[in-house]
Amino acid sequence: MSLVNTKIKPFKAQAFKNGKFIEVTDADTAGKWSVFFFYPADFTFVCPTELGDVADHYEELQKLGVEVYSVSTDTHFTHKAWHDASETIAKIKYTMIGDPTHEISSNFEVLRPGQGLADRGTFIVDPNGVIQAAEVTAEGIGRDASDLLRKIKAAQYVAAHPGEVCPAKWQEGEKTLAPSLDLVGKI
Repeated sequence: MSLVNTKIKPFKAQAFKNGKFIEVTDADTAGKWSVFFFYPADFTFVCPTELGDVADHYEELQKLGVEVYSVSTDTHFTHKAWHDASETIAKIKYTMIGDPTHEISSNFEVLRPGQGLADRGTFIVDPNGVIQAAEVTAEGIGRDASDLLRKIKAAQYVAAHPGEVCPAKWQEGEKTLAPSLDLVGKI
């Protein structure tokens, strides 16, 4: 079953952000757009390239009113150590959640059975806590933050413009569609 159009489940976890340990709960996401960005593990190979790519786009995400939560089954202590050890990870300003209990990874259905690691999963959550988009990729397939931005802009547009939808490859400012009987078979 898809998690799209379902509300995120309650959680509480420790995280690392801007040199500090903080507690994060599902209540922190209320009233704003959020991205949950799951990855298998700190100190690995594809993961830092993805997290660094999101860090490079974080300012633009913030301008869109989006908060980012990266999540792995590592602890918040491991996130700090990785942040201190890696030039790429050191540029991260968003929240890095530790999920050693696997609660959040299980809630989002990305926990690999028997491995204790999360799959690469990206979830766009609206201000009401409802998942608007979900993407899960295999271990070796890195994600692209510029496409994530495009999807967020589309989700925000659709939320603000009931009755309109964004076609494939839609970019901000481009024409949208208004589904109707008149469009059936004409696209």
